[in-house]
Amino acid sequence: MPRAFTAIVNPAAGGSASAASLVPLARALRDAGADLAVEYSRGLPHAADLARHAAAEDASSSASARRQVGCVGGALAGTDALFGIVPAGRGNDFARQLGVPADPAALARLLLDGEPRAVDAIKADGTTVLGSVYAGVDAVANANANRSRVLRGSAAYYAGALRAIAAWRPADYRVTVDGAEHRFRGYSVIAANSGYYGFNKHIAPDARVDDGLLDVVLIRSAPKPLFFAVMRELEAGTHVRRPQVEVLRGREVRIELAGPPGRTLPYGADGELPGTLPVTARVLPGALRVVGL
Repeated sequence: MPRAFTAIVNPAAGGSASAASLVPLARALRDAGADLAVEYSRGLPHAADLARHAAAEDASSSASARRQVGCVGGALAGTDALFGIVPAGRGNDFARQLGVPADPAALARLLLDGEPRAVDAIKADGTTVLGSVYAGVDAVANANANRSRVLRGSAAYYAGALRAIAAWRPADYRVTVDGAEHRFRGYSVIAANSGYYGFNKHIAPDARVDDGLLDVVLIRSAPKPLFFAVMRELEAGTHVRRPQVEVLRGREVRIELAGPPGRTLPYGADGELPGTLPVTARVLPGALRVVGL
């Protein structure tokens, strides 16, 4: 019996392409005999509510558009719902980690016939996310990009990153991984479930979404020209070979500032900015059933 789907689309994220990309996929699913309902969200909380309702109705949920994927997946974590991703947003980082194809025909075959796979999620101070939790110059860049009124997508993030780096003062971090404390000065800490973040940046190339562990990437202080070199290496994942970069692994990570009082630093989670440090990120092993390769 073909699966039944609820497609949750955020038309504001990814522009009209987000909704338009669903048309050939919807046709392929319906031609195969699958039931498909399409819901348009008014924002992230509404998207989460739609996902929970779909789970209660026993329909597989598919989400399209950047940032909404983490929200919908987080809402379904811990349930028996089957989650699929339509890579129609700007980043598609979690879809890339799962090997989800962008071609509508290939994606329809995967959604219709793919075997469910249990993957991990992250609980970060009460919020469930899929990809990563990060605190540093990347979170500041995220905040700058979100405030942009002119640029969108990767261009907004790149411009926001330049502004963030230009004004950056090394932060004094205290990072506790499974009870072991690490102190350093640097640019960022990333607790990664998925290997990708920030528009196709392979920040944690050895991360796996089904190993019950977080890859914790520490980027230490370096002259800014060297840090720009590190940024250029992020897409290929070769930055981890540099001595300024250390990768730890664990099930629970606490990130906090250890320097003089008065400084605050935001942390990001799947493109959102839930708050400021400190934050504790804990892996939720096998919390989400997905259709992926």
